[in-house]
Amino acid sequence: MSVQGAPHIPVLLRPLLDAVAPVHGTWIDGTMGAGGYTRGLLDAGAEHVLAIDRDPLAHEMAFDWIGPYSDRITLFEGNFSGMDRCAEAVDGVVLDLGVSSMQLDRAERGFSFMKDGPLDMRMAQSGPSAADLVNTLPEEEIADILYHYGEERQSRKLAGRIVRARAEKPFETTLELASLIENTIGRTKPGQAHAATRSFQALRIAVNEEYQALWQGLLAAERVLRPGGLLAVVTFHSVEDRMVKRFFQLHGEAKRHVNRYSDETPEATAPFDIVTRKAVGPDADELRANPRARSAKLRVGRRTTVPAMELSAEDIATPDHQRRN
Repeated sequence: MSVQGAPHIPVLLRPLLDAVAPVHGTWIDGTMGAGGYTRGLLDAGAEHVLAIDRDPLAHEMAFDWIGPYSDRITLFEGNFSGMDRCAEAVDGVVLDLGVSSMQLDRAERGFSFMKDGPLDMRMAQSGPSAADLVNTLPEEEIADILYHYGEERQSRKLAGRIVRARAEKPFETTLELASLIENTIGRTKPGQAHAATRSFQALRIAVNEEYQALWQGLLAAERVLRPGGLLAVVTFHSVEDRMVKRFFQLHGEAKRHVNRYSDETPEATAPFDIVTRKAVGPDADELRANPRARSAKLRVGRRTTVPAMELSAEDIATPDHQRRN
């Protein structure tokens, strides 16, 4: 398998391809980004990939690498939560959640607290920005976002400081906000995550409504997968992983074992068989090559013949539901 020319390293690509092997048929890459998973799937044997991304930049960048694969890729600009409107039945779905390296590395996109740029964070480059949220939302709502989406324990204190600071001067840049966070909860100690990590994560998730997209996207994948099709999801923080784990708990069952002396296959009782008994993380080699992979977790399920089921925000315990209650 080769993904030569990729501008960024796709996280957990090798474990993912091992878990879903042999790769064949039509797949959906719901989070195309720089195209690492799309090319990995095609090089591993997929006949066609429907590549979805809501970021216009991802589609612009695709022209740099799509050439050798152009007759085997169909691009869709939009949110993966509507993937079942792009196809009727596919053999696999891959979701690589969170912000991509191409977004983090561009200061003008406003995702990173390590680079000075406009406080933006919009993946689709439309709608309210992170600056709009911190400059206009009530203090209580800012605190709820920081706590439920970023698991920031000092959310109330931070929200109060944000509201007092914006009264004097609205926030415009990433470093303005990152500096306030560090001054409020303490500077980052060596070996620890940056003090602004949780807050920037929370704002990014709120701006892009990522948890709503994940909940709806998992259900869309369940609807679009044909029996035997595979759903592989890579998460990057604990809240996302809990949602995916909860989804598979409610809509899946442990891998069923067939008695070798029996001619009958056990009848499925849930829409998915669980392929990965526990989350798969990066090995030492991947961590050395790509430190950003340290928090990544992979979960995989195989679609059965059981009809797709409904699932509410309450069922999957989304932070959005928790905020409303």
